[in-house]
Amino acid sequence: MSQEPHNNNLIQQTTHWLRERYPIESILEFARKKKVPLYHGTIWYYFGGITLFLFLLQVVTGILLLFYYRTGADQAYESVKFLMTEVHFGWLIRSVHSWSANLMVLSAFLHMFSVFFTRAYRKPRELTWITGMVLLLLAMAFGFSGYLLPWNELAFFATKVGTDIVGAVPVVGDFSLRLLRGGVNVTGATLSRFFGFHVALFPGIFTVILAVHLLLVQAQGMSRPVGHESSDKELKTMPFFPNFVLRDLLLWLIVLNIVALLAVFFPWELGQKADPFTPAPAGIRPEWYFMFMFQTLKLLPAHILWLEGELVGILGFAIAGILWIIVPFLDRTSAAGRKSRTITYTGILIVLYVIGMTIIGYLVT
Repeated sequence: MSQEPHNNNLIQQTTHWLRERYPIESILEFARKKKVPLYHGTIWYYFGGITLFLFLLQVVTGILLLFYYRTGADQAYESVKFLMTEVHFGWLIRSVHSWSANLMVLSAFLHMFSVFFTRAYRKPRELTWITGMVLLLLAMAFGFSGYLLPWNELAFFATKVGTDIVGAVPVVGDFSLRLLRGGVNVTGATLSRFFGFHVALFPGIFTVILAVHLLLVQAQGMSRPVGHESSDKELKTMPFFPNFVLRDLLLWLIVLNIVALLAVFFPWELGQKADPFTPAPAGIRPEWYFMFMFQTLKLLPAHILWLEGELVGILGFAIAGILWIIVPFLDRTSAAGRKSRTITYTGILIVLYVIGMTIIGYLVT
C-alpha cells in the first residue's frame, strides 16, 4: 500500500497547524512583494547571502570542534592533534572550519566593496552600512582570536606581533595589551582569553548585530542603482521569493562544494607546538586580511617627524577606518544619479593598495 497519501495528509496537517499559530502567510506575502533589481550589478547582491552561509557553516563546524577542544597551554595543541589524527573526519571538520573562515572574510570584503561602488549605502541605508562594517570588523576579530587556539608555533608568534601593535596605540595601548594577553606576555592566560572571545563574546555580539543588519535589509529592501530610486518602470525586477531565494540557495550549494574541495585537497596543517622560550621562526606573518596593514607598518621608517613610524601608521589606519565607516554621510551622490568621482577614485585606490600590499607582503616574507 502506498504511503504517499498518508505523507501528503501529514504535511497538510502540519502546515495547517503552523498557519493557525504563526503568521506564515503574511511573511510569505511580504517576501513575494519584495523585488530585486535586475541590472549588470545584480550579481553582487548574492555576496551578502554567501557571507551569511559561511558564518552558519562556521557555527556548525565550530560546535563540532568544541566537543574535542581543550583550552590551556598544556592541552590545546594536544587536543587539536588528537582531533586531526584520531577522530574520524576530525581533520576534515577543522579544515572546513578554517577554509570557511577565510572565505567568509573574503566574501565580506567583496560584499563591502560592491556596496561601496554601487552606492548602496545611500539614504536611507546608512545604518545598514554601519552595521555591516561592524560585522566585518567582528569577522576579522574572529579570525585573530581563533588563530591562536591551536597553540602552534606560527600562531603564537603572530599573536605576539599582533598584540604588540595593539600595545603601541596611544593612551589605551598598554591597557588593551594587558586586556588581550591577560598579563604582560603571551601565555596560557592569553589563550584562555582568546578562547572566551572566540566562542562566547564575539559570537554573542555578532549575532545581535547580524539580526539588526538583516532586519534593516528586509525592511528597506534591495538598493536600486543610482538614478532609478524613484522609478518602478525603468528597471526590471524579479521577486525576492522564490526567485532570488532559490538562486541564493544554489550559490550556497556551490560554495559548500568549493569549501569541501579546498578542505580535502588542501587540508589545514597543525605545525609545531608553541614554545615561548624559542626564538621566532622566519616568515611569521598574520592572516592574509591583516597583511596589507602589517606590511605597511613594516615599510614605514622608524621615525616620521617627531613620532614613531609605527604609531603614525596605526593612527593613519584608525582615521582611514573611521572615514570609511562614515562614508554614507560624506558622499554627495544625488538621487538623480550624479556621482562623486572623488569617492569612486578613492575606493579604486584603496582596493589597489590593499591588493598590492598583500602581494608584496607574501613575496617579501
